Amino acid sequence: MRIIWKIFKWIGIFIGSLLLLIILTGLCLRLFSSKPQPPGELVDIGGFKLHINSTGAKNNKPTLVIEAGAGGHSEYYYWLSEGLKDSLRVVRYDRAGIGYSELSDGPRDPETIARELHTLLKEVGESPPYIMAGHSYGGHYIRVFTQLYPTEVAAMVFLDAPHPDIDERHNLPPPPSYMGAIYYTGAVLGDLGVLDLYTRIVERSILWAPGLPEEVTDRYQDYTLNGKYLWGYLEEEKWYRDLVEMSRNASEFDSLPIRVFSGTHLNEKAVRSMGLNPEKMRAERVEMQEEMANLSTNGKVFFLDGGHVTIFTEKKNADIICKEIIQLSEELKN
Repeated sequence: MRIIWKIFKWIGIFIGSLLLLIILTGLCLRLFSSKPQPPGELVDIGGFKLHINSTGAKNNKPTLVIEAGAGGHSEYYYWLSEGLKDSLRVVRYDRAGIGYSELSDGPRDPETIARELHTLLKEVGESPPYIMAGHSYGGHYIRVFTQLYPTEVAAMVFLDAPHPDIDERHNLPPPPSYMGAIYYTGAVLGDLGVLDLYTRIVERSILWAPGLPEEVTDRYQDYTLNGKYLWGYLEEEKWYRDLVEMSRNASEFDSLPIRVFSGTHLNEKAVRSMGLNPEKMRAERVEMQEEMANLSTNGKVFFLDGGHVTIFTEKKNADIICKEIIQLSEELKN
């Protein structure tokens, strides 16, 4: 028994020492690493700074403003910016805590987020009309923004954005209760510098997405230098139900042009693991995306050969979206 106890004791000492070494190494990285340089600018909107990255000359056409999905950062939309910058003014930004933006002490309710974006646009000298483009949860956010500032929005573009009733109509199970604990743990490990150490060792960010050039993906490591990114995401998630409800209520857009782009790829293995029928889910997705286009009398839907993210991180898909947005801008000008 004594020998077994000693073995466990030394194993415990070894594991504890290893964890301490990892944490100390991570903290050293946090203290001595150079400060990241964002590919845009940080703008004070009243107590904290938001990151904004604008491309393309200002002209007589509407400005495209891209609202990212949950936990999404502005760099994901690189190909959209590149494909449109010769024709349109394109604004990408990061919500509070996400990407390069600073955390906010204020509530992260949908109206606050919409008003922060509005303030940011005014601070940097952008002016309406805007084409609001929203990816994933960003689709909910642009509906709220459009409801608050209807005279400033010329059109809406949904990028694989969910229907407000998607959970109920797909009968989706709630996310596992342990997911929140995982994100909180990740945020703490980020603050300790452990996430930074991890991404340096594996040489791949936890936010990696296929199809984007290395000059973009190499910057992803900037986001895991601390836990800010995950804290920002967790604060937004607290308001998820409010976001969906406000999006559901923002449903009357008359003849406002709406363009819906949806990926056709579905992770059938994951769907079946939840006890759901992939073919039925695919048909329901098509129906719901068409309903979103029909929020207006001037709506169109496009189904692309891609997934939730690759419909714009893969250049071939981004080119299709860019072509349609340019066509939309021409229609708005006439």
